[in-house]
Amino acid sequence: MKGKDLHSFLKNELNNYSPEQLRHIQKDGVWSIGQMYDHIILVAHEYLDNMEACAALNEEQPLGKTRFGDQLFREGGFPPVKIRLPDEMNAAPNNSDSKKELMRRMEEIIQRLSQWESNVDTVNPNYKVKHGGFGWLNAREWYDLVEMHSRHHLRQKEELESYIL
Repeated sequence: MKGKDLHSFLKNELNNYSPEQLRHIQKDGVWSIGQMYDHIILVAHEYLDNMEACAALNEEQPLGKTRFGDQLFREGGFPPVKIRLPDEMNAAPNNSDSKKELMRRMEEIIQRLSQWESNVDTVNPNYKVKHGGFGWLNAREWYDLVEMHSRHHLRQKEELESYIL
């Protein structure tokens, strides 16, 4: 599954959960399924905002990706391990959105991906915005990162489902 298809799948998967299942937290330090969705949505908007920022630039950036950024894009995704951000960047996501609200928010992501799907490659690939861990990314890379990040959470989704289903 790619891009908007992955996000459509995730949106449709919300139908499988009751409100209690969406908010269930198994133990401290483990997110609920609703929190995982909130995180995916927030990060997707952040990455799409950066993609749009690339499109608005008019000055080329000669610098490129970090070593980890090169590896990430060469392999086409995140490694199959849990990644924990530093505590200051790891605030617990929102756990109060309803299924309807999460579906609406997922639809916003799908719409933004759809709007850019055929236009992202028209942005000068040397117009870049810096990612804190991956280095300087262009519009296409930010667009692709939305899917890579969301796909990375599919393993987490399976684990969280094992607690509730």
